[in-house]
Amino acid sequence: MDLFEYAHQNKIKEEAPLAYRIRPRTLDEVMGQKHILSEGSHLYRSIQADKLSSVIFFGPSGTGKTTLARVIANTTSADFKQINATVAGKKDMVDIVEEAKVTRGAYGRKTILFIDEIHRFNKAQQDYLLPFVEDGTIILIGATTENPYFEVNRALISRSTVYELKPLDKEDIRQIILTALNDKERGMGAYNPVIDDDAMEFLSDFAGGDARMALNAIELAVLTTSPSKDKKIHLTVDILAECVQKKNVRYDKDGDNHYDTISAFIKSMRGSDPDAAVYYLAKMIYAGEDVNFIARRIMICAAEDVGNADPRALQVAVAAQQAVHVLGMPEARIPLCQAVTYVACAPKSNAAVMAIDEALEAVKTTSIKTVPPHLQDAHYKGHEDLGRGMDYKYAHEYPEHYVEQQYLPDELVGRKFYNPGVLGYEKQMKERIERLRSRNKDK
Repeated sequence: MDLFEYAHQNKIKEEAPLAYRIRPRTLDEVMGQKHILSEGSHLYRSIQADKLSSVIFFGPSGTGKTTLARVIANTTSADFKQINATVAGKKDMVDIVEEAKVTRGAYGRKTILFIDEIHRFNKAQQDYLLPFVEDGTIILIGATTENPYFEVNRALISRSTVYELKPLDKEDIRQIILTALNDKERGMGAYNPVIDDDAMEFLSDFAGGDARMALNAIELAVLTTSPSKDKKIHLTVDILAECVQKKNVRYDKDGDNHYDTISAFIKSMRGSDPDAAVYYLAKMIYAGEDVNFIARRIMICAAEDVGNADPRALQVAVAAQQAVHVLGMPEARIPLCQAVTYVACAPKSNAAVMAIDEALEAVKTTSIKTVPPHLQDAHYKGHEDLGRGMDYKYAHEYPEHYVEQQYLPDELVGRKFYNPGVLGYEKQMKERIERLRSRNKDK
């Protein structure tokens, strides 16, 4: 490190955001992630023993992915290189690989390459690393907020261990806040800040498991609040509320949180839990999800999970979709909630889904010669000679507008595709069709 680089690093330490300055330096200072960092765990032992193999850290922002990489940098004897995939390119990796080859050959020392936002690299850029990760020239540490099994090449995944980092719990956030407030060297301790219990509860909850968000709020609050007569800066709920614009909700329209939330939304309606369904609806609306997407999912659930147990559910869902299109937000939230609660509370049946899926399978796997002759079209000259439409029984000429005759093709006679459920209106449908069928059998 030359004089200019040394000066630059010192400047960063002095002027960098609080979240950067207060980062843990050792494993013992890391808060949370006990599922992968408990003492004796594989990752913990690998870092402590400086025997780390290639890893990918996957999780939401503010959960410690970069922090873990910096802890590794502080403890390893290997050369540590860091790049960010949002600004780096293949040339940067080529330079690091060439230097790593020299370091390994001349000094027998390994090189750890930390790539932040690794999912931003395209397939060709990721592929470039494969042979060097394979032969040990590079030990890769990748960090990503996206699911690596979708965003990182499978070959690179197979050569790495994937660790998922979870959002920090409230107690972890509390401890990080206290550390930041009390640390006079790297934190805000020199300003004599004091946070009351309500403010601590508010911020640790509001952060939503994101330590960076909590620390940014603390730094802004301390730097913009004047000391009281006791020469201390008192942080209250009102002060902190001004320093955070919107509650941090874990939701990414293209990522796992999107799919996890919509999955929970559908399953809550299917499971007849209107309270949970409304909560997930609110979460999606709050996070800015496309309300037309939400409306489509409600329609699907109404047809798939309610079906004929309450045919009005689909009507309500379709009406909500039309209302959303006409009204827009914020008013659209009301018909959406009406549809969600109706579908959630309605009796359930997936008999229609099972019927169409089984029928499609029959179409796919069974060779059918022809439609039964008596069901064939008889609206053209000469149909009598071909036997088309002959002996067809017109249902409306019979009691209750029902008559037993063959409707399925010969190859499928006796097959039952639709088996009505025993809830709601479908129960009446089931009882009627069984009564009509048994009436004919009794004759």
